[in-house]
Order: sequence, then structure tokens, then C-alpha cells
Amino acid sequence: MSQRNLERDPLRVGVLLSGEGTSLENLCEQIDKGHVPARVVAVVSSKQGVGGLRRAENRGIPALAVPRKLHKDLGDFNDRIHRFLVEHDVELVALLGFLSPFQLRGHFEGRAMNVHPALIPAFSGQGFYGRRVYEAVLAKGVKVTGATVHFVDEEYDHGPIVSQEAVAVREDDTLETLQARVTEAERRLVPEAVRAFAEGRLTIDGKRVHVSD
Repeated sequence: MSQRNLERDPLRVGVLLSGEGTSLENLCEQIDKGHVPARVVAVVSSKQGVGGLRRAENRGIPALAVPRKLHKDLGDFNDRIHRFLVEHDVELVALLGFLSPFQLRGHFEGRAMNVHPALIPAFSGQGFYGRRVYEAVLAKGVKVTGATVHFVDEEYDHGPIVSQEAVAVREDDTLETLQARVTEAERRLVPEAVRAFAEGRLTIDGKRVHVSD
């Protein structure tokens, strides 16, 4: 991948989401500015009628809703997602607020990333998502939290870590103020991680990810 002409042949990214798609929009904006040599070519939502689907439609990106509640079998749910991703020749899958399990199936190992609003392994795993993460951080009284981008494996919030950014927890923080600052960190981490992948600068070595200059 490091030898491809990224200007002529940008990385093809598929985004999985479950909500408003603000992280999708941020990634697209960074691509538009020329900061990330990639193109979002497919968007899948695990919920119908969410803002992320509208954002994709507004940008002319092929988008599909695969409602988790209508696909009780996890295998069937992932079958539909995989068909769509393969149909659009997706090279990297970015899970940006995706609240359902994504199965790699031997096809997307080392080619799927997730963003999590905490410093993994803290406040991570099944049940830790969205507001629940910030509520847990504030309830625990920790002084530092942050955001993490990691490669996806078969467990929640568990794969090799690509990058992290620490965020101080202030004495007067509310859930909303803390979330806003962690989200800012996510907005920086995700495009840079996608860029590093596109440029062939990430190497997975067991549980570690080496990032070259």
C-alpha cells in the first residue's frame, strides 16, 4: 500500500455508524481539505433514519441501513454489512460510533478501526458506549480520561491501539463538558489514524501497533 499513488488512487474507506454521523462528517471534511488521502465510499448504519445516513446522502456517498433490531441473528446482520462493503471495494472499515458487533471474518483483520471515548483499557468493553462512558468516568473520579483509536478484533474495545490522546477531567466538569473535549480529541485522532493507514505507516506486531514517520 505504501507504493500506491494516493493522489490518483486514494484509500477506499467504509464507515459504520449508529447515530448522527458527526465523526463521519469530520473525516470527510479533513479529506476535503487534503489532509487525508482517502475517500469514503460506503456508509452503513445499524439504525434507520439517523443523521449519519442523511450526511452520507448529502455527500453522495452510497449508504445502507441494516437495523440491528430487525436482524436478530448476528451472522445475518454481518452478512448484509459485508456484502455492501465488498460491493464497494472497501479497503479500511472505520467504526465511528457503531454500537453493534462487527465480525472481521478473515477479510478485514488489520483493516478495521474503532474509536472509543476513553483511554483503553479503562472504561471499555461491553456496555461502555456513549454517555455511559462519561458517566462512569465522572462517577469514578479519575483525573484523566481521553480517546483511543484501535484496530478491531473479536472483542469489544480490545484490539491493538493505534493512537490515544489524554483529556484532563476538571473539577467542574459535567457530562456534556467532558464529552465535548473528548470528542475534540476523537476528531484529531481518527483522521490521523486513517491517514497513517493510507500511507502504509502502521504495522501490527502482536498487541502493539508501530507507527512510522
